[in-house]
Amino acid sequence: MSEPSHGDVIRELHDDLARRYKQHGPSIIKFWRSFDSQQRARCMKAGVADGAVLKHSLDRSLGNVYKFIPEWNLRDITAADSDLLLDILKYRASSTLVQQYAEGVNGGPGDCDLIADMIQNKGLRHVDSFKDCFTFFLNDETYGRSVRIMKEREQTMAGFAPAIRAGLCIPQSHGELVLQRQSTLLQTLVTIVDDILDEGSKTRKQPTNKPPKPDTTLAGELSKLNIQPGPANLSLPDLTATAQDRRAALEERLSLVSSDPVVLAHDTNFRFYSRPELVPDEKGRSMGVHTDKYISAAVFEVIHNVVQESAIWRYIDQLLQLLSSNPDKAYRPILVQELSNMCHLEYARAQQAFKRNVQTASGMKWFKRVSGVYDKPSDARVNIKGNVEDLTRLDPQLHYMLRLCQPETTAAKAVDWIKKLSDLHNSHPEEREKLEERETEALGNLAIIIGFISDLSPTISMPPLSRKQGQMFVSRSQGLEAELDQFKKEVDLRDFAVPIDNLLEPGMTEGALKRLDEFIVAKAGTKLGFLYQDLIQDCLDDLDQKLKAKLAKVEPPAPQPFVIPEQPEERIQQRREKEKTRPSTTTVFDILPPKKGATAAENDKTTEVLPKFKVRSSTAQVFSTLFDKSLARGSVSWTAFTAAMTELGFSLMPKFGSVFTFFPPQTMDTQKPLTMHRPHGPHIEGHLVPIYARQLARAYGWGKETFETA
Repeated sequence: MSEPSHGDVIRELHDDLARRYKQHGPSIIKFWRSFDSQQRARCMKAGVADGAVLKHSLDRSLGNVYKFIPEWNLRDITAADSDLLLDILKYRASSTLVQQYAEGVNGGPGDCDLIADMIQNKGLRHVDSFKDCFTFFLNDETYGRSVRIMKEREQTMAGFAPAIRAGLCIPQSHGELVLQRQSTLLQTLVTIVDDILDEGSKTRKQPTNKPPKPDTTLAGELSKLNIQPGPANLSLPDLTATAQDRRAALEERLSLVSSDPVVLAHDTNFRFYSRPELVPDEKGRSMGVHTDKYISAAVFEVIHNVVQESAIWRYIDQLLQLLSSNPDKAYRPILVQELSNMCHLEYARAQQAFKRNVQTASGMKWFKRVSGVYDKPSDARVNIKGNVEDLTRLDPQLHYMLRLCQPETTAAKAVDWIKKLSDLHNSHPEEREKLEERETEALGNLAIIIGFISDLSPTISMPPLSRKQGQMFVSRSQGLEAELDQFKKEVDLRDFAVPIDNLLEPGMTEGALKRLDEFIVAKAGTKLGFLYQDLIQDCLDDLDQKLKAKLAKVEPPAPQPFVIPEQPEERIQQRREKEKTRPSTTTVFDILPPKKGATAAENDKTTEVLPKFKVRSSTAQVFSTLFDKSLARGSVSWTAFTAAMTELGFSLMPKFGSVFTFFPPQTMDTQKPLTMHRPHGPHIEGHLVPIYARQLARAYGWGKETFETA
């Protein structure tokens, strides 16, 4: 896959802006004209680092910015009676790039003349002289293409003469500055469209109610919190319960991603802004322009990742159950090797997800993208650069995180590094606050599998990873992932997910997932959920054959590797034939929004009498906020939540990182432990509110009516 040229990026940005304006133009005009100066300024500042925007057209405080986009300044655009932004937006969205090159808004100077003026009168220069290089602006198809004259200069220049006279071929040192102006302005306009819609839309805004005032008894309750040390060795049933808890939590996450727009938009934003292309390459170049073509793929990846992770943990759960129910010693090595390989598969997946977020956030300066090299068709290769030991004293937190990112850091080695990171966060909580939220979430997921492997090893003598034995799930899942990756870039969800927060508008999340489901069925021959459900069943069937062969003391048949048929039509037809024999049209990994009132947690509790608790008003408020299903979700501090759980008799066991397990009191009918991620900040808010509520409902059957003030 070749990297896009400057001209390619500008064409994509222009298409993105034109599409946005066509889809949202009337709303943008309505909102902008209703905004006062402060709201307009807020929109302009929202999309740039530190809110750095020119105060006026001659403002030199931002360096050369005023030479590139002098019209993009607070004084001229935010005035309450100014339509300048709307004029710029309409012109840039509806005119061609060649027109913009030659002529500006309302007949003003075009981009070429404006940059020429800045070169002549303001001393603007490109750092590279680009000797014998020229850039062409002849048409939109080849817009911004540059060439270097290598030989026969006079003849070549004679051929260029008509375009030079027309002003459509200029020295590249000038052309690059024109392209820089256009890309900066187009990206700025694309961004402000999103911010205008966010500012003006009542649907997108998620008002956060102020958390209740701290309860004066909170500190006392926290001092009573029963913090348990982890047991030295867990039994096989304990490990199975842990895997089941993780599996159920992921299936709830899938249900939430497919039904709650806030959760899907949150996860898509994280995926979109952690793309490997944002990491600078060995020459310091970044493919960091946020064009819309990546958004559809980001939605696809969010859904695929949670389905894949759910399938992995469901299969791990099945393996542990088979270990418990099959005492035959001959069968145990087969199961244990498959389990070992599955744990390493999940560790590698979680480690890669963690690295993806670190390399585009706090660790960006310590990574480099290898230009032109891709680990997958759509994932640029990124490597750690420099000696991470240099950070041992300078920045211990980053040092530990980079160690966790290194490919040579196995799950066993990761235990030590994540313990050091946890100890650092316990002794210096402010260090954890320096991380971005997506880094914290990815660290929590990595900590879960590291902790699980650490708990598993003393109980089950785990063999090392084998690339030859116990590869039933691993080989099949890698083949399936490769197949899905082939057509991921073809999915188009822009009608629903551009900008990303458009998913928060009524019907957009449902529409996006319906189109995604139809796309996958058309491309793969069946639903995404069935692809993984069938994968699990095929692996279990192979294990069953191996068990029977062992008991009969015959050589078992070799498991069939996952092979993608060369012809897509053959692959699709095979799966469609299988669809005719399915007993159900739904899958445990369904990506479509469940029907209202049809979530697993709600169905399981419809015939049960829910428990009731008499609690203090502060505790009742905590759970009332968590189970509130309105859009105006409030927030709950982590301290208040742990205090509320303490009042109910729960004890707490810290795990690695920000992962905690709550243990119910002996007086409760349900003795399921509950593993939860501590929020990145001090409060449980936004997308975390429904996640916490679903976990509590699934584990204990709680709801808003469960808690009454004593």
